[in-house]
Amino acid sequence: MSKENTSYLDSIFKLKENNTNVKTEIIAGVTTFITMAYILFVNPDILSVAGMDFNAVFMATCISAAIGTLIMGLYANLPFAQAPGMGLNAFFTFGVVLTLGYTWQQALAAIFISGILFIILTITGAREAIVEAIPNSLKHAIGGGIGLFIALIGFKNAGIVVTDEATLVAFGSFSDTAVLLSVIGLVITGILMARKLKGAILIGIVLTTVIGIPMGVTSTQLMEFSFDISPTLFQMDFAGLLDIGEAGIVGALTSVLTVVISFSLVDMFDTIGTLIGTGAKAGMLDEKGKLPNMNKALLADAVATSAGAMLGTSTVTTYVESAAGVAEGGKTGLTATTTGILFILAIFLAPFALMVPAQATAPALIVVGVLMMGAVKEIDFEDFSEALPAFLTIAVMPFSFSIANGIAAGIIFYCITKLFTGKIKEIHPTMILLAVLFILRFTILPH
Repeated sequence: MSKENTSYLDSIFKLKENNTNVKTEIIAGVTTFITMAYILFVNPDILSVAGMDFNAVFMATCISAAIGTLIMGLYANLPFAQAPGMGLNAFFTFGVVLTLGYTWQQALAAIFISGILFIILTITGAREAIVEAIPNSLKHAIGGGIGLFIALIGFKNAGIVVTDEATLVAFGSFSDTAVLLSVIGLVITGILMARKLKGAILIGIVLTTVIGIPMGVTSTQLMEFSFDISPTLFQMDFAGLLDIGEAGIVGALTSVLTVVISFSLVDMFDTIGTLIGTGAKAGMLDEKGKLPNMNKALLADAVATSAGAMLGTSTVTTYVESAAGVAEGGKTGLTATTTGILFILAIFLAPFALMVPAQATAPALIVVGVLMMGAVKEIDFEDFSEALPAFLTIAVMPFSFSIANGIAAGIIFYCITKLFTGKIKEIHPTMILLAVLFILRFTILPH
């Protein structure tokens, strides 16, 4: 790359100021994309159960991810990627559509409303105020909890950990070639990381993918796609969502509000948790535990959620897999911009996207989990009023398979322990409000 181009990129993304360079940022962006590319196929697979067109949702997933990630990179100058969230897509299909009885068009309308609500809250600074209210001990715990959560996803995708009726979880079969490939990938990536090789995670993914070809794990068969987004584009049904029907106006509004609030709470704290956790890992938080351009990052999430609903996909959120790119040295928006461009290219390279098997990205997630666990050393475990909320934040994330649930547990128990140990002054008023909202979320609202 010429000096002129490098200088131009530096002026946009402040590379020298952040002690990074173009090569590092691009490698980080590619790494983030590869580790989260699975969502391009998993999201359509889940939403198609709700009756949505697979190919149209694939297109919507690519475009909405590109929109959110490019805004994150070019506007907020942060290395975080966005896409329709796992868990949120499952809630969309199995909670809102199949359980509550809404159509997928009505569910998209609810997501659009939650996106607009987020834009308002972000512009007014309310969402950033929530971030600032979270104590540092919980912020560090969020990073560690996300580390365990990522590692669990990695172990699950690898087949190293499987479900078991008697013990809940158990070891998978190491005679299975897919599991064996994951172990080989973990060994390769672990060695490269230990040797501090630049691009270790990305190299590990590529090598594991190649090794998977003769083992019969890496697919070389191309898929056929119809690049038509019209079946889901602008299909939001506001009239149906707000239909009074037999429930009456109070019942109808209550039902709609519970759905919108449920989407909003989970998305808000998934995004906040990821931004804080990965930001801490990258050393981007200031002495107050605040992330630069946090409000801009939150606005990217809000705009992408509304855009995603219009395109035809579930709530867009900041992805925890962004930590993979951060671990490769990504510090600026050039990382996110690279990932965003790859999401656009993925539309045209869809038939090749399945070339990278889950067994190749799983070791990367496990390694990132190791890196993020380092945040827990900043927690004061001698003070039990700090230790219990922090531990619950860390433990509940993987055990409930939800970042938002972990944050909720930490916030609720932080308020309880501080209140009954005479340290009420350490509780920010916003924390009390959040604790009440989460208690209502778990006891009354659908989840």
